[in-house]
Amino acid sequence: MENKNQWLAWAVELQALAQAGLYYGKDVYDIERFQRIRDMAAEMLSQIGELPLEKVKPLFCSEDGYQTPKLDSRAAIFREDKILLVQEKDGLWTLPGGWVDAGLTVAENTVKEAREEAGLAVRPERVIALQDKDRDNPPAQAHKICKVFLLCTELGGSFQPNSETVASGWFSLEALPPLATGKTTEKQIKMCFDAHHAEHWETVFD
Repeated sequence: MENKNQWLAWAVELQALAQAGLYYGKDVYDIERFQRIRDMAAEMLSQIGELPLEKVKPLFCSEDGYQTPKLDSRAAIFREDKILLVQEKDGLWTLPGGWVDAGLTVAENTVKEAREEAGLAVRPERVIALQDKDRDNPPAQAHKICKVFLLCTELGGSFQPNSETVASGWFSLEALPPLATGKTTEKQIKMCFDAHHAEHWETVFD
């Protein structure tokens, strides 16, 4: 597994270097070389993930500009010292959240995700943590991801059926349900409890 992760890291780095070269490069021959490097990175990922190349390339090689991490925002919402989790269609539970949409701030996106996935109106209060997904929520992904956890105050609302989640619930740290650990781990939920209880919280960051 470590060897596979190393090859994935190399493929991701090659793709980032090639994407930067394609964006900033001026010489036509350099552009051709960077395009080939990008194609090779996609071929490597296809082999590593045992996925068809035609599926990998649109996901892995479709962006322009300098390669930067994607943002994933998560809402930590408490009621009577229990944290809100939402259940996805596979039966696993996570903090409400997801990709930060273009045109939205991290706070705005967190509010949107809490409304869509949990049916709640919330107000973000503080940043709990900025974490690298590869370190804290393995397995590693083809794109670098920064996870942002925000402590939120519940303002009202109730769960509504939606296309992403099938249920919501309030849980103590001692009685957590099965978690979608690629999105939310028990350690991260404990961190959210610690932030909730702290009078002065210092943001955790990788």
